[in-house]
Amino acid sequence: MREASRTTRQRIADRLREEALPVSAIAREFDVRSGEALSHVEHISQSLESTDEQVLVAPPTCDDCGFGDFDDLTNLPSRCPECKSESVSEPTYRID
Repeated sequence: MREASRTTRQRIADRLREEALPVSAIAREFDVRSGEALSHVEHISQSLESTDEQVLVAPPTCDDCGFGDFDDLTNLPSRCPECKSESVSEPTYRID
């Protein structure tokens, strides 16, 4: 199928099959807002429910202390609840 005839979601799904990406990278690569990129990932996840694939999430982690037990795995927290550092990595998504 030609690249131009594929939807944004199909192209995002293909990229997530290649490598894990944070929402900000998806947004940049596909020229969409971060909220829209997250919406695409959520929809892709729902679409895959009837297949043998799934969207896997690597949760955000604190770059300073390593804390990774955040309540919401899909949103980027503003700071770490343990050490209060603002150096928190984004969650990443991939299809496996």
